[in-house]
Amino acid sequence: MDQIAGHPVDAAASTSGRYRWTIVALLFAATAVNYIDRQMIGVLKPTLAADLKWTEGDFAQIVFWFQVAYAIGYVAFGRIVDKVGARTGYAIAIVIWTVSHMAHGLATGIVSFAAARFGLGLGESGNFPSGVRAVTDWFPQRERAFAIGLLNAGSNVGAIITPLLVPVLVLWFGWRMTFLVTGVFGVVWLIAWLAIYRSPDQHKSVSPGELAWIKQDPADPAGSIGWAKLLTLRETWAYALGKFFIDPIWWFFLFWLPGYLYQRYNLDLKTFGPPLAAIYLISDGGSIAGGWMSSRLIRAGRTPNAARKLTMLLSAILITPIYFAQSINGLWAAVLVIGLATAGHQAFSANLYTLPSDLFPRKAVGSVVGIGGMIGAIGGMGMAQFTGYVLDTTHSYATLFAICASAYFVALAAIHLLSPRLERVEAI
Repeated sequence: MDQIAGHPVDAAASTSGRYRWTIVALLFAATAVNYIDRQMIGVLKPTLAADLKWTEGDFAQIVFWFQVAYAIGYVAFGRIVDKVGARTGYAIAIVIWTVSHMAHGLATGIVSFAAARFGLGLGESGNFPSGVRAVTDWFPQRERAFAIGLLNAGSNVGAIITPLLVPVLVLWFGWRMTFLVTGVFGVVWLIAWLAIYRSPDQHKSVSPGELAWIKQDPADPAGSIGWAKLLTLRETWAYALGKFFIDPIWWFFLFWLPGYLYQRYNLDLKTFGPPLAAIYLISDGGSIAGGWMSSRLIRAGRTPNAARKLTMLLSAILITPIYFAQSINGLWAAVLVIGLATAGHQAFSANLYTLPSDLFPRKAVGSVVGIGGMIGAIGGMGMAQFTGYVLDTTHSYATLFAICASAYFVALAAIHLLSPRLERVEAI
């Protein structure tokens, strides 16, 4: 194993070529667009609620239908990506989500907004199955967590851009036209993706040395694992239950955090952008650091099992102070505590997303990511309904922040119990 920097394996990485990082840049950009489109309804929640007379329960219903579609689409796109590859799968996904995003500008009430969100959830569910499959195709195991951390960091950049850009666009054009203007980002990305992306062994910009570096891991076994068989494997459920416990927390942050800051600290459309952007800037660091840490531990000689789980444990610890968030009176102190929690989530998530490629052959990775995403979205549906009920009845976030503080320890316990060694599954 490569124990220190400067080892011949590290030298090989530096001389093999770096085109694979261009692919990560594309995946990063797609995830940023994905989150701009996804988070806009959270940023615009106060504006839309005032204009369309929504209650917390109404907003929860709109979020719920997004997550219904996300659950359906996640498992479907996981299978699609395994069949047609990342290039075609990603293109299908972004066409669906961009058209649906623009359709928000035409919505007039709860039903039409829910329909637009349903389409958005269906398309956006293809982002991570396609992205993780692309990383699996383009990176060896020792680099995947870092690459996925960079991919995942796009979600934070999208979440940073949204509260800074969208209020300006709304003030200029109104909220309806803002949905149409921001839809252009998806169109531009699609053109770039189709022009640039190919599998590494078909790409003219990949040198023989870089291709050898990408393919350094043992070859996948012959044969395949059927979809029905995946559902019987403990390793599939280790990943899926991890997603079930942590994804609802991220949905809560994404859709309710803007409204929380707006109400708790008396902010408005012009002033809550910088605090929200600061939170996601902190979380961006968590995504990159979490991926870097487990990759660095593997390079230092730790097993993937130890590297992934130690990083996830430290990430869970980082999240616990959010339990006290509602009692913090200072805005920027609250931003720090919430930012640490979102950073912890992203570090945890970067490693969780890496598990399917650690545990399964390439031809099964998309399906496992899809199954986990579906289970995570089902958890998100329950969290959306629960959040709406809690806020309508208690007007307090205390219970919700307590759930956020504990969920990651439960997720890690489930992962460890179901896959104590993260042993790779062979074709059956």
